[in-house]
Amino acid sequence: MAVWRGPRSLQGRATLITVLIFALVLGIGVLATSAGLRYKALNTVTDSTSRAARVTVREVRQGVPDGTIPTNAVGRLQAVDRAGRVVAASPMMRGMPPISRMWPGPDDTRVVDDHCVTVPGTGRTCFVVVGLQGRLPPYGDVMVYAAEQRPPLLTGHTLEGALTAFCLVLLGLVGWGTWWVVGRALEPVRRMRAEMAEIAASGLSHRIAVPASGSELNTLIESINGTLDRLEHARETERRFASDASHELRTPLTGLRTKLELALADPEAEDSALTMRSALKDAERLQAVIDDLLTLARLDAGARPEPRRIDLAELVTGEMEQRPSRHEVLMRLHPGVVVRGDRLQLSRVLTNLLANAERHAAGMIEVNVRQNGDDAVLEVVDDGQGVPEADRERIFQRFTRLDTARSREAGGTGLGLSIARDIATAHGGRLYATDRPRGVGARFVLRLPLSGDVETPPGGTEDAHRPGKPGRARRG
Repeated sequence: MAVWRGPRSLQGRATLITVLIFALVLGIGVLATSAGLRYKALNTVTDSTSRAARVTVREVRQGVPDGTIPTNAVGRLQAVDRAGRVVAASPMMRGMPPISRMWPGPDDTRVVDDHCVTVPGTGRTCFVVVGLQGRLPPYGDVMVYAAEQRPPLLTGHTLEGALTAFCLVLLGLVGWGTWWVVGRALEPVRRMRAEMAEIAASGLSHRIAVPASGSELNTLIESINGTLDRLEHARETERRFASDASHELRTPLTGLRTKLELALADPEAEDSALTMRSALKDAERLQAVIDDLLTLARLDAGARPEPRRIDLAELVTGEMEQRPSRHEVLMRLHPGVVVRGDRLQLSRVLTNLLANAERHAAGMIEVNVRQNGDDAVLEVVDDGQGVPEADRERIFQRFTRLDTARSREAGGTGLGLSIARDIATAHGGRLYATDRPRGVGARFVLRLPLSGDVETPPGGTEDAHRPGKPGRARRG
């Protein structure tokens, strides 16, 4: 069985809910108004009839010689004895049967009754009857009845019908007004939808126009435009990354294929071994590019291994013992500088920074580990030409090489620094390039939050520019 769930549009739902709420309120108002008006009208008629009956009682007490009761504010008057006989009546009620035969109880002198008669040609007519007890010589105790026709307001349901018709008209106006107001309020949303459809068709360069109204929708539109900016930037970055990756992979593949074809064309050549070694070098470069791309893909996918406590001084010491260098390496390592992270990833950061320093150093590489405030600081410094200030952010972009490092033989894959920064960001830290404190060269600084369960080492935290205790120096 199908279930009606109401209109699907927000405009229709808002209109329906508003109309239903108003219908409930107006329905309660109609019932209350009808009951109040009926009660007031009945009380008014009863009070006027009761006053007429009191006037008639005073006149009856003085006697009615000819049995005719003078007419006052009410024309229907009768005096009825205990036997139910009409002993006196107003001219309008002569010859009519008793209006009522009700008598009050022992503790009351008044009765109120409804009396309805059917009059030929006019239909059924109802009266409000008020009776007061009095005495009429020589009949003794009598009931003086005064009857007043009930007002049209109290007969039938004309009042309720009129109120209902008024409420229906009002509900119609409310529904139309709500539909119009909500439609006007949603008009900017419709325009936004149309512009978003145009963006989907024309590309991400289009932006939604921000109206000058200053409404709450402006914040939404600005957020959407900001999201479109990020999407366009991400799309452009992805496109550029795919293009650069294709170029980086095509170069060693082309060289490898050429060398293999030459070797196959002349297998007896004396330099075939040299050709194979050169091909192996291209294959190693190809493998390095692929490994870096896989690392970036895992980082972009949000892979987060379970963090562990890592002493940066121990990490540097272990890495330097396994890594030969052709330059003099000076280490200043403060023990007890502990962070939480993935050891393999942080080792990759250190390896990439050291490889970058190896390519650009003139003769000296310096590795520093210290604590600065709430941060653990790892610095890799070389005495090369340094990084121009205008390029200090660009070098962290993927497949970026400065002019002095364009050679693919010495310039790496162009992904090392980008991978290092992504790992630093994933660990809640940051990696940046700056000037060497003394002399010419480059300084790469990795800042990571200290592990919360580690104590400050004896001697306190040193200033950021004060050299720590020198570690072991090694010359390759």
